[in-house]
Amino acid sequence: MAAAITPAVTLGWGSARAGAEAPLSGFYLDLGASASVGFQPTASFPHGQPTTDGYANDVVAYEAARGVTLDLTELGCPGETTTTMINGADHCYHDDGSQLADAMAFLRAHDGEEGIVTIDLGFNDLRGCLHLGSARRPVCVDARMDILQEQLPYILQSLQGVAGAGVSFVGVGFDDPYLADAITGRSGELFASHSETAMDQLNGALSTIYSEANIPMATVSSFFDVHDHSRVNLEGVGTVPNNVANACELTWMCAPKPYGPNMHPNNAGYLKIASAIESELRAPW
Repeated sequence: MAAAITPAVTLGWGSARAGAEAPLSGFYLDLGASASVGFQPTASFPHGQPTTDGYANDVVAYEAARGVTLDLTELGCPGETTTTMINGADHCYHDDGSQLADAMAFLRAHDGEEGIVTIDLGFNDLRGCLHLGSARRPVCVDARMDILQEQLPYILQSLQGVAGAGVSFVGVGFDDPYLADAITGRSGELFASHSETAMDQLNGALSTIYSEANIPMATVSSFFDVHDHSRVNLEGVGTVPNNVANACELTWMCAPKPYGPNMHPNNAGYLKIASAIESELRAPW
């Protein structure tokens, strides 16, 4: 399935610099949380596990189809926040070290090489706020955004400071899987509406942070049509807003038990994220 990816914009290594031959190989350093490692429910692990059907694998497959070899290194850790990215003490680094330290060591070891780095952080910073009551939720979101706006720039500066001139960074924005709650009734509709507001705030903050770091951001929300409220038919449910249908069809949120509800993208959703990333890769990529 991964090889079938069709990005929205044909950019990447095929866009050679004038007078220069397009590079045919490079590294791909994939950083972030669970989605960065293709987390999905499986028959063996219905609550989810890393898979080889994530967006990073799709990007590698697409570039391979164009004759470009990407050597993929995935350092992502399920549950990662900007705080644990810096300090460790997460699901992957229990005693010492951190994903940021490993990423910086990787970039130092590949100095002078060309490559891509994707950064998928922010969702877990905000996630705990979404299930709070209406009075506490905005206060929580604002507080978490303050932390994000302090820590993500530090992470980006740290990575850029050790990256070679041939490294291209892409930040990854977010879809809103909780829009799917709207099919569960009035309370679900209210939760989905609150979630949409909070995720807009997150993506807006991320867009500003990445822009200030001169890093393009893959606008995943656009590829998931999260603001499209036109009415469509969702099989087995009936007429719903298009953004709700997409949340059901591109994630595991509406899947029957034991696989759902699960907020992670399915294969089709990861293909959408890969397309969003491809659309932001700049020449010579």
